[in-house]
Amino acid sequence: MSTVLYPGSFDPLHNGHVDVVEQAVELFGRVIVATMYNPSKPAGFFELEEREELISKSLAHVGEVDVRSYAGLAIDAARDAGVDFIVKALRSPADFDVEQQMAHMNRAVSGVRTVYLPCRPDLSFLSSRFIREIAQYGGDVSHLVPAPVADRLQQRGPAPRNPG
Repeated sequence: MSTVLYPGSFDPLHNGHVDVVEQAVELFGRVIVATMYNPSKPAGFFELEEREELISKSLAHVGEVDVRSYAGLAIDAARDAGVDFIVKALRSPADFDVEQQMAHMNRAVSGVRTVYLPCRPDLSFLSSRFIREIAQYGGDVSHLVPAPVADRLQQRGPAPRNPG
């Protein structure tokens, strides 16, 4: 059994992320889901602690999953957790280009290798950014995210609209 780190902002977690975690548990045995602070997205939709809570609730049905939050680099989180691999999800060829460069950099810096897992084709269009945007305007995303995330988005309600 191996332990892998699945890092991401998960802001919010969606069904594509859940699919990748389920695959990673099946393939490797144990997954640490690391919700990361992303400095290029300084104003997160959900705070790190709230994301960690939502991920834990959303993945309660999956065995051998540990959820943690980290501020900093994914390679530091991988090193701290003592994982065997980093797992990254791929949805499109564009994802591969970005993830491949990061994987090479991470291995050069830390020695930790990255394994790519494609999400199911029927989930490949999902994007946290689009889900946030739809939810902020009051759209229904409950079929795109786990129930705990859908409930929290519903509680928040849509953002006030600018009348101008």
